[in-house]
Amino acid sequence: MPSSPLPPARPACPSVLVTGGAKRLGREIALALAASGWRVAVHYRDSVEDAARTVAECSALAPGAASFRANLGNEVAVRHLLPSVVEEFGNLDAVVNSASTFEHDNAATFGFAAMEKHLRANTGAAILLAQSLHTHIDERNRALPEMALGAPCSGVVVNMLDQKLWNQNPDFFSYTLSKAALEAATTMLALALSPLVRVVGVAPGLTITSHMLSDDKFAALHKLSPLGRSSTPGDVAATVRFAMENQSITGTTLLVDGGQHLMRFERDFSLM
Repeated sequence: MPSSPLPPARPACPSVLVTGGAKRLGREIALALAASGWRVAVHYRDSVEDAARTVAECSALAPGAASFRANLGNEVAVRHLLPSVVEEFGNLDAVVNSASTFEHDNAATFGFAAMEKHLRANTGAAILLAQSLHTHIDERNRALPEMALGAPCSGVVVNMLDQKLWNQNPDFFSYTLSKAALEAATTMLALALSPLVRVVGVAPGLTITSHMLSDDKFAALHKLSPLGRSSTPGDVAATVRFAMENQSITGTTLLVDGGQHLMRFERDFSLM
């Protein structure tokens, strides 16, 4: 009886670009992936010291991490980012689009400038990086000898979304629009970039506190879910890793929020 074909082997030291990887949730994702053997490219915009610290900690877990600076609101900078990583690393296997502009507006204060700022950084940059990864993977496969054994190279993009897309409120209007557009783009990219690149969304609930919430308020809000707890950084990072390493997932979003998307919130967490 013939044996079943084995899935393509993962590179011995796969590499990933994590945007916004210098701090907060992006940092947690970068560290978790480094702990799993991924070589991490830590993207940052202005957080020079945070990026250096994250790179040092990632390198202690999986040698070779490096930082890369880019303004994701600038198309030229975004188009240069992934090739810069490839020039440093040699190859790239994955992108986690974690960086996010998150500024308050609502229906009354909405304007084109705010919408464009969020769409550029949160949506357009993620699409361009997915496009760039696909080009890189395609070029790697074309460079293989015609009779090379083994499966072709493949890649994966993980787009960080938000449970509020399934539980909407009118706060952070432009931010929510940009994430809704990215959720739609996740489906379209999964179709357009297959079979070389998978594209998966991960949507956390309330995960990390901010200057807008006291510790006590954050703890109380974190409990507002059917499971009595929302997502932790470890939960989210583990889901990102799962999405990256499971070869059968594409074109869908994994909600990691303790079920918060099932509840009705009239306001954003930070304004409750």
